[in-house]
Amino acid sequence: MDIAKKGCFITIEGTEGVGKSTNVEFIRQYLSNKGIGLRLTREPGGTPLAEEIRELLLQPRDEKVSDDAEILLVFAARAQHVAQVIKPSLEQGLWVLSDRFTDATFAYQGAGRGISWNRIQQLEQYVLGDLRPDLTVLLDLPVDVGIARAKERGALDRFEQEKHDFFEKVRQGYHHRLRAEPDRFALIDASQSLENVQQQIAAALAEKLDIK
Repeated sequence: MDIAKKGCFITIEGTEGVGKSTNVEFIRQYLSNKGIGLRLTREPGGTPLAEEIRELLLQPRDEKVSDDAEILLVFAARAQHVAQVIKPSLEQGLWVLSDRFTDATFAYQGAGRGISWNRIQQLEQYVLGDLRPDLTVLLDLPVDVGIARAKERGALDRFEQEKHDFFEKVRQGYHHRLRAEPDRFALIDASQSLENVQQQIAAALAEKLDIK
């Protein structure tokens, strides 16, 4: 990869409670120590408009949110995020790290909600064109452990309130993506100690992105 000419796009994924936020900061510091600046962002969100859509998506509500409404909101936020943040940053040669991206849609709305992957692929192509992550760090953890960690953080959002079976489907959705594109993914066992998890991440970044 010629990082002098092209920014590198990294995403971090996983079910609830896997430790994404902690490890986003670790990746930022690791790359900074290598002399690589990084733009941090997240999905849903990343721009003022996309953050407003995030609030709509995560807010618990009495009204049932239809699966189609949910996925269209996700891609609406993503379209704004890609146009305003991700593509311009990459075109400037900056590196970008996003806390979640389209793999989350395949896992949550596809495997979790049962929306066909073909429909998600059509939306993906429409919104992203040929944009795909260069590397996806997948933090993997048994669902029971992740849910317990999420509950310790405080009030649960609309997704975090889903039942255990939903998150089992989401986890399997991520593994399906991993099997389909193994070269793009770095699978990290997030059940280990934080030190061990971060050693795994550092090794994956060095190997997958050829960082010396």
